Formats: sequence, C-alpha cells, structure tokens
Amino acid sequence: MDISDIRGKYTTKNLDINDLNKSPFKQFEIWFNDAMNENLLEPNAFTFATVGNEMMPSVRTVLLKYFSEKGFVFFTNYDSKKAKQIDQNPKVAALFTWLPLERQIKIEGSVEKISKAESLKYFLSRPKGSQLGAWVSRQSEVISSRALLEQKFEEMKNKFLNKEIPFPSFWGGYIIKPIRIEFWQGGEDRLHDRFLYEFKEDNSWEIKRLAP
Repeated sequence: MDISDIRGKYTTKNLDINDLNKSPFKQFEIWFNDAMNENLLEPNAFTFATVGNEMMPSVRTVLLKYFSEKGFVFFTNYDSKKAKQIDQNPKVAALFTWLPLERQIKIEGSVEKISKAESLKYFLSRPKGSQLGAWVSRQSEVISSRALLEQKFEEMKNKFLNKEIPFPSFWGGYIIKPIRIEFWQGGEDRLHDRFLYEFKEDNSWEIKRLAP
C-alpha cells in the first residue's frame, strides 16, 4: 500500500522563544492545560520508551498522573517488562503527542521509584475496579485466555467484597526526572518550531532553538 501522498498542513501558529516560560515545567503546564481545554482524548497519555540489557528499545502508552518541578509521575506493575528494563537501565524517553494542536513534547531523562507512601496514597484514590485490576494482572506475562483473566477478577472481587482492597507490594509509581525537554509546534511548509530546554550543572535550564 502506497500512502506517500498522505500529508497534512500545519497552520495553527508559530512558536517564538519569547512565547516560552523560563521553566520547562511551567511551559508543560501551559500546553497541558491547552490540551485539556480542547477536550482531547486522554491528554495525559504519553509514549514511554525504555531500553534494557538486550539493547532493544521498547515503547508503550502510559498515563501521566501528576507532575511538578521534580518530574513526571506514572504508575505501573513493578514486575512488568518496562519495570525490568528500568531496573537494567534507568535512562528513558517520553513523548506527548497532541496532533489537533499540532504539538509534541519530548522528554529525556532518568526514572526512579517514588516512595511507597506516595504510591499508597494514589492507589487508595483509584476506583475499586482499578485496584482489583492491579492485583489480577501480572503485567506482560503470557496468559492462556481472557476468560481466565476475567475469572481471576471475579474471584478477587468476591474475596474483597465489602472490604478494603490491600495495597499490592508489586505495584507503584515512577518519576521521570528530565534532563532535556523539547517543545515542538508544527509549522507551515514543514518549517516546524522546536525549542529544547537542557538542564545545566548550576540547576538552571538553557533554551535552544532546533532546526525542524
């Protein structure tokens, strides 16, 4: 199938260095709020890339749950493929893609577990079904059928009927601590605007314009 003639035009607006906040986290918040206001589907979804000992990159979509000047936090099973690769190599990359806004944000840095107390706080805020799902799914492991998964879910549901669901020790949060954050705004004739924030040794951020 030849799809070489599929192309769109980026015409929303240009991005200038004077439009940017000095803090990449503040700039991220501005763009994230824009995505929220557009009612985009899962605006907090991002592509998360890891590389383990085999040196084979692996990507998947995860959900951002909160962020601050410290970094970007998501939650997962600590026995999953991504977690095992993180144990082997904590250097990661993340990509937020908001095509209706003709924008992308690329993040590069390292990742580490958040405290158990923080993970517990978030776990208790989740719907009961999501809490049960964390117990049922041995993420990334081979399973024989969906029926088995649903059976295990019903068993756990009955087991904790009218009871508090305990916090699983194999589940929790990670925080991505960036050293580079790039803001990409689509431009006409593929002359996109790209600005890279790089973390410096004096704890400041340097902003550079990149060629599209």
